[in-house]
Amino acid sequence: MKKWGFLICIIVLGYIFSKSPALFEQKEEANLEVQDTGEIRAGYTKTIHVDMQNQVHKGNLLLVNSEYPVHAEGIRTDIVNLAEQHELIRGYGLLDQNIMLSKYVAQAFQKMVEAAGKDDVRYFIISSGYRDFTKQEQLYEEKGSDYALPAGHSEHNLGLSMDIGSTLAAMSEAPEGAWLEKNAWKFGFILRYPKDKVDITGIQFEPWHFRYVGLPHSAIMYHNHLVLEQYLELLQQKKSISAEVGGEHYFIRYYDASKDETINIPEHGQYEISGDNMKGVVVTVEE
Repeated sequence: MKKWGFLICIIVLGYIFSKSPALFEQKEEANLEVQDTGEIRAGYTKTIHVDMQNQVHKGNLLLVNSEYPVHAEGIRTDIVNLAEQHELIRGYGLLDQNIMLSKYVAQAFQKMVEAAGKDDVRYFIISSGYRDFTKQEQLYEEKGSDYALPAGHSEHNLGLSMDIGSTLAAMSEAPEGAWLEKNAWKFGFILRYPKDKVDITGIQFEPWHFRYVGLPHSAIMYHNHLVLEQYLELLQQKKSISAEVGGEHYFIRYYDASKDETINIPEHGQYEISGDNMKGVVVTVEE
């Protein structure tokens, strides 16, 4: 498997993220700058207009839980039946023939499975993906609040999350679970409900539930031991973060959706825009 040469080291200007005492305790070297202010470097930017009120509820970084529900515009528009997409299900199995997922997320998952295979970890199975509100409500009625969330309050309603299993053992004991926990961030995925973050997520440990957020966000969260709630709070407070991951430099800027702000992006470069499903919009630029 291609080795990742990256730097992640933290320079924090006057801020310690109180809910994450492990912020400085990465096992791997990291290069991350947290700043109170700052914009993309002048001289090669252009300004775009974004409908903030609409954008706040769509994108890869949406926080969905009992307090913040899924909005219609937040549901992925590229949902497909995986069993009908033969090119997307090489190297892993499906629990049944009705599992749905964002095609984009499925492509990222397949790359991840291929990488795991090179490490002789290859017994993956997807047991659940996208669920519409009707299916979610049925599950909630069958399983109850201890095992399911009501319709509109589950990440599965977005199309960005899936439950991943192993045909060898439970994910908490299987090599597939251990490999994903260590490597999923490289492909844009996070273990959404870790064992030691239950007091923050409000959800019991789910070693099978992985969520796509994309790079560099997955790298920053993994190496600083942050869950999505903590990461979004960090962005809200610090406004801008720059990070170098895999030799690529990223600039992340948080905007208050209640304000009429202009957004600067590179004249030539890639960028993504995502709401947080609360009150802000996050712009990620690959410089």
